[in-house]
Amino acid sequence: MRLTLATLLTGCLIGSLPAYADTAPLPAFKATYTTAFDMGISLNGEAVRQLSPTENGQWRFSSEAEAMMAGISEVTRFSYQPSAIQPLSYRYHRKVLGKSRKASLDFDWNQQSVTTTVKDKPWTMEIPLATQDKLSYQLQMRLDLLAGKRDMTYAVADGGKLKQYRFTVTGEEEVETPYGRFNAVRVMRDRGEDADRETLIWLAPELDYLIVRLEQTETDGKTYALLLKNLEIP
Repeated sequence: MRLTLATLLTGCLIGSLPAYADTAPLPAFKATYTTAFDMGISLNGEAVRQLSPTENGQWRFSSEAEAMMAGISEVTRFSYQPSAIQPLSYRYHRKVLGKSRKASLDFDWNQQSVTTTVKDKPWTMEIPLATQDKLSYQLQMRLDLLAGKRDMTYAVADGGKLKQYRFTVTGEEEVETPYGRFNAVRVMRDRGEDADRETLIWLAPELDYLIVRLEQTETDGKTYALLLKNLEIP
């Protein structure tokens, strides 16, 4: 029998988690996905996404996807603020056919700035409060969906620029995954009428809006897809 995250966090399981994890808006988890992505070559593999508390009271959220000759790694560290995710650092590493690209972001909320480093060249820009990174906004979206929102906009530090990521709930669908069948809300990223990139995300309310399916198509036609395969609660 499949259990929801809320059910798994009751009883003795809660007692095994750190004290500050008891009141976290989102529970810790480890989710495994099947992946299919085309980065010039078609590859299939697995991705692991993991949310876990750290010893200093902060949180770590990672996404690791690998296939035979390609891989993408993203890690964000953040703290929970009232009804909000506040990112502290972000690390990105992409490798395809021996070619590698790395980027790092470090947030300074006292100065309301973020420093982006690519190829050992750092630059700093001012940011508004509630700015997210390219991974943390996905957790913020879950919190916003739990709060009943259907239209969401996030200021995201992306590639040394401050971008607006807009999302809209476009419907509900039943999604079949290797882990089971879910009634999910379908969220689309709104890039404007003439956009040639598309991102669709399916999130399951019974799993606190965990992503159960994701499909993304880039401007060059390259695609990336996720489908939930397994879910563990530490």
